[in-house]
Amino acid sequence: MEHVEGGCRLEVEGTHEDGREEGVFFNPVQELNRDVTVAALRAYPDWSDRGVETYLDATAASGVRGVRAAAAGFDATLCDVDPDAVDLARRNLERNGLDGEVVRRKAQAFMHEADFDVVDLDPFGTPIPFTDAAFDSARSLLCVTATDTAPLCGAHFRSGVRTYSTVPRNTEFHAEMGLRVLLSALVRTAARYDVAARPVLSHVSAHYVRTYLHLETGAQRADDRVDELGYVDWCQDCLYREAERGLIADPLDACPECGGTIKTAGPIYLAIPHDRGFVAATREAVPDEFGTAGEARDLLERIGSELDRPTHYDQHRLYRTWGEPAIGMDDFLEGLRGAGFEASRTHYGGTTLRTDATPGEMRELFG
Repeated sequence: MEHVEGGCRLEVEGTHEDGREEGVFFNPVQELNRDVTVAALRAYPDWSDRGVETYLDATAASGVRGVRAAAAGFDATLCDVDPDAVDLARRNLERNGLDGEVVRRKAQAFMHEADFDVVDLDPFGTPIPFTDAAFDSARSLLCVTATDTAPLCGAHFRSGVRTYSTVPRNTEFHAEMGLRVLLSALVRTAARYDVAARPVLSHVSAHYVRTYLHLETGAQRADDRVDELGYVDWCQDCLYREAERGLIADPLDACPECGGTIKTAGPIYLAIPHDRGFVAATREAVPDEFGTAGEARDLLERIGSELDRPTHYDQHRLYRTWGEPAIGMDDFLEGLRGAGFEASRTHYGGTTLRTDATPGEMRELFG
């Protein structure tokens, strides 16, 4: 079956339905992910002032990512351990008249042996088995996708603890919990090698988490990134939460607003998960011919305008907690700003927002 994406014509064998795979895996739902990736690759050299040329699609499958990177002008290498995937990836390069190397190797072994300016991890499920090798291989930019959202957000608690070496919690801001759990694991992994991994673009879309990490070397820089980790205390009853940086948890005994039960998550990443300048540059690099151009630009615009707060609220969940009918989001945000609070929408959903107001303060205004 043929799939056309980003100006490339691709032969694909696999399908994506209920997490099952037929033939060489291919996920059409992630076209937005790949469109944003190509735009980020185009924006990165000018933003970072680094000349980047080599790109590794570490778990290539059908090769769609590597093909699109090659089409964008990068010296692309596509790696997969499956011989059928290797053959398909090679055919997809050839059918688009593109140069690129296709390697049949276990990704971890290959990354420990070869260096690339950009390494892209897009495995099925968690990327964690690949991350040590990826930080050994990537010189400038590491791009990571995770699709195991249930462990990341705490819905599969034990799996999340085992995989990410942290305590995730299943909160109403579950998508952001997943992103910040992933970033915490990546920052800590990089720091073991005296590498500072700084997220410059991150989003959660269609049941996956995606982040782009700008890499710098040096123990002090790595320590600075680790210092951005910490804990969130979250009230299950009134949705109050507060965050504190540091690697030693000092959880609240009870909610200071309602006296309710507190759950603590961490260590998670508490700093801003993107660079606004890079987000804007990536948005400008999205061409009209991309299949998700409008959606990608809207996503990046929303990300770039988010407040720097470590969690977000869902307005509908707040109103359900209060037992009141919700008002319009625009009126809600304007009401917060008119009362002297900061407030912005987020990219996590149409009723999600960031604010420095507590749930108690919001209830006094709107409940």
